[in-house]
Amino acid sequence: MRIYKATDYNDMSRKAANIISAQIIMKPDCVLGLATGSSPVGTYKQLIEWYNKNDLDFSEVTSINLDEYKGLSPEDPQSYRYFMNTHLFDHVNIDKNRTFVPDGLATDPEKACAEYNANIIKQGGIDLQLLGIGRNGHIGFNEPGTVFKKETHCVDLTESTIEANKRFFASEADVPRQAYSLGIKNIMQARKILVIVSGKDKADALYNAVHGEITPAVPASILQLHNDVTIVADADALNNF
Repeated sequence: MRIYKATDYNDMSRKAANIISAQIIMKPDCVLGLATGSSPVGTYKQLIEWYNKNDLDFSEVTSINLDEYKGLSPEDPQSYRYFMNTHLFDHVNIDKNRTFVPDGLATDPEKACAEYNANIIKQGGIDLQLLGIGRNGHIGFNEPGTVFKKETHCVDLTESTIEANKRFFASEADVPRQAYSLGIKNIMQARKILVIVSGKDKADALYNAVHGEITPAVPASILQLHNDVTIVADADALNNF
């Protein structure tokens, strides 16, 4: 693991955007694994800025998103498809037909998960996977448990994740209780992984992911076994190092 210390959230976002932009420049038809939530917003903002300066071209890029809430339509303002459109896709020249997000309204969840797995293979695998880390050590919506979930699956969200995400909803009752997520195997098969972490509330999770026991109780700890992981974290997140 390579760990780069950023001074703050904005510096972290710029450093992460540099790594993603280098991937796009080196391989214009790359497959990016993308994440949502508050962590990557600044990174996407920086990528848009560089695109507007004609420094980046997304026209050949394919994207595969980590997760989506079960029960939310793509048009729902709290859905991750809506998030990606709002924070990145609507502002760059990416072909939306090559942007993939799990279907939150799938009537056959098992079939939808299998098709999502198959599509990753069809696209040639993920070149660079962007990840955040939850306060409980989750990556994607792979919550702490007793086993590592291998591939795309429907997951019951933990109370800590619901608590962390309720700020995006009108009330806690509105937060979906289930979500679709890439599994640990999907994530670990990415050729490169980029993890962005900001804030003191993530410090324990980051420390345990890097220096703790490899255990499904801390899903991010599995990243210790990947051969190409870059972590960009601000000073607060690295407080325990």
